[in-house]
Amino acid sequence: MMLRRKLPANIKSATKALHVDHAIEDGAAVSPPIHQSVTYRTDSPEDFSQKAQEPFNDVFYARHGTPTSSRIAKILADLEGAEEAMMFASGMGAITTTILALVQQGDHVIAQKSLYSASASFLTKFLPRFGVDITLVDQQSIEEFEKAIISKTKIILVETPVNPLMRLTDLRSVSKLAKIHNIITICDNTFATPINQTPIKLGIDLVVHSASKYIGGHHDLLAGCVVGSTELLRRIWDTSMDLGPTAAPFNSWLALRGIRTLKLRVMEHNANALKVASYLEQHPKIGDVFYPGLTSHPQFKLANQQMSGFGGMLSFDIPGGYQAGSKFLKALNICLNAASLGGVDTLVVQPAVMFRARLTDQEITELNITPGMIRMSVGIEDLCDILNDIEIALSKI
Repeated sequence: MMLRRKLPANIKSATKALHVDHAIEDGAAVSPPIHQSVTYRTDSPEDFSQKAQEPFNDVFYARHGTPTSSRIAKILADLEGAEEAMMFASGMGAITTTILALVQQGDHVIAQKSLYSASASFLTKFLPRFGVDITLVDQQSIEEFEKAIISKTKIILVETPVNPLMRLTDLRSVSKLAKIHNIITICDNTFATPINQTPIKLGIDLVVHSASKYIGGHHDLLAGCVVGSTELLRRIWDTSMDLGPTAAPFNSWLALRGIRTLKLRVMEHNANALKVASYLEQHPKIGDVFYPGLTSHPQFKLANQQMSGFGGMLSFDIPGGYQAGSKFLKALNICLNAASLGGVDTLVVQPAVMFRARLTDQEITELNITPGMIRMSVGIEDLCDILNDIEIALSKI
């Protein structure tokens, strides 16, 4: 049996992503194995009983957990500064299971008006069917959060930066307000990643991610996670036993491979996105540019207070509406017109088109999404090639 190494207590994020999971398993493999087995033998009836009841046990039955998922969960918990983490089959699996674990009929949830479209649909169309009331507020106004609180409020759900206008939520203020009223706070940290933002250190109770995005980073896996205290995670784990949104071992392994280079990739995403946003802001064919790292962003001060980097996501408006935006997308050769975000490739979409799958035209308009708006997930290609591709496409409008 190999001796387990003892890591220094003060290692940084890139080192954590490479090493903190190695103590979970014995063995000499530098690249971790994939634990594909669904079930595991036990040593005795007593051992069977203990493993069947123990939360997060990853060597009993795969719906309870797997060693592969435990490794990526350990890294995510450490990066976010939390006690525990769980992997799920998707980001929405993480979000829905987490909320369902914490509410019941008659409860009330506060969320911001601008959210990932599937999250918004779950809140406004699914939960009310089961007697859970929802209030949506302007994420930029802590006063609106405060006014929305009632005695039955159990959760405040936020997302920052938010898709597609890159608005921010003041995490410290929201968490302080929620603690006064004993309300659980949940933050979707997918856009920022724990490299750029750590909501738990700002007082947030739970953090969720679509691990399909920056954590995996290569457009080749579907997974999600929730991070937080052991007490809350046990409640969520218990609900997951009923709902079954279990992460497949291979997808957890892909996420584990991806997170090894998370800091390297995110730093490149940050640098490229800031340069692209600055370039677009000066371009005569572009209207508004939405990126929290620009000094022109109305919440630039808040971005500097709660983020260490500004991410790879930005949006911009092309005057001329849908047709102009469509011409721009068709003229691109390096940037790809594809859904999703957070991977190595630069991806572009028209939100007004994409969001129609989950939102009505009126809801899209109320979110201030214009027909000519383009959302860009800036990749890690050479910056000069991204800028040249954009310039050539704009010249075709």
